[in-house]
Amino acid sequence: MKILKYIFLLLILSFISFSVFIATQKGTFKVEKSKLIKTTRANAFGYVNDFQNWEDFMVFIDGEKSVQSRFSKKSISQNAQYSWIGTENSGWVETNSFQENSRIDQKMNIEGSEFYITWVFKDTLGGTKVTLKSEGEMSFSYKIYNALNGGAGKIIGNLFEKSLVNLDKNLDYEINTYKINIKGVVQKKGTPYLKQTFTCKINTVLKNSKIVFPKLIAFCDQNQIERNGKPFIIYHTYDTKNGLAKISLCVPIKQAIMTSDGSDILADELAPFKAIKTTLYGDYSHIKEALKKTNAYINQKIITIDSDFSHLEVFSIGKSESKYPSQWKTEIYFPIRSKKTSPKVEVKTEDTNPIESEINPTTI
Repeated sequence: MKILKYIFLLLILSFISFSVFIATQKGTFKVEKSKLIKTTRANAFGYVNDFQNWEDFMVFIDGEKSVQSRFSKKSISQNAQYSWIGTENSGWVETNSFQENSRIDQKMNIEGSEFYITWVFKDTLGGTKVTLKSEGEMSFSYKIYNALNGGAGKIIGNLFEKSLVNLDKNLDYEINTYKINIKGVVQKKGTPYLKQTFTCKINTVLKNSKIVFPKLIAFCDQNQIERNGKPFIIYHTYDTKNGLAKISLCVPIKQAIMTSDGSDILADELAPFKAIKTTLYGDYSHIKEALKKTNAYINQKIITIDSDFSHLEVFSIGKSESKYPSQWKTEIYFPIRSKKTSPKVEVKTEDTNPIESEINPTTI
């Protein structure tokens, strides 16, 4: 019996000693890891800044088939939030602030331990240097876990390294897998639509579309206006020299309507027109190359462009249909007109009408 008492006392003393040891350990930590990501800075930033992509590369939740994810209404903007509950762990992360294509500051909580993480994106030879930094305070339970597994630097550092490797693999395939197909001359069908028109920098068009398209769709839902296909952009002007474009962000509707005076959402109608059609399969970041190849095709064929507007882009398959950029599809139409000196070109009939299928009311 005395031996059992001694063993029990020894266990109690060991537990107390271990608890004191853990309690006296430094609770703060700092970890920093970097990796070359083989894509542009804008692509890397855009992918990380959207919480919809986190399941695919962050190892806090990697491999958990039963994970339950929840996103805030906006998964990209400041104060965007993402939380998860899994068999291994649960937590949440919130974007506090960001600098476009440069830096993202976030706050994260995993199993009660809160800390800050910072993403830094810098151009470098061969792609983008992505640095992931973290600092914070560990809870008592997380101190125990760290003490038994080599410390915060090793544990969190390994998680960061694996996440950056996953990020590189995903971006290398998802962003850089694309195809451009120039179909030639087609007859584009018309449609009534709702729009917002303004002038902005060309490199902010996609960002603006993620704000305006949901607003137009919500307007349709609130006023019981039946939509008639995919959102599209009309480029009235496209000034590459100054980097500016006058655009209309549009949602097609079944029947023409009139909007009230003073409304920032206006109704209009797109007339049928003959166009050179190009399809971009893959991430929208390759749109400049698609436009460049289309212009080269037009010049080669000596086709006369109509001056009514620059071109039109239809988001046939976007983020609302697939979160994988390699599966996205953007259709581009350059309006043309016949000219006596121009060679005769064959008009092809489109197999499908990109503005006739229903859209899920979420961000593109």
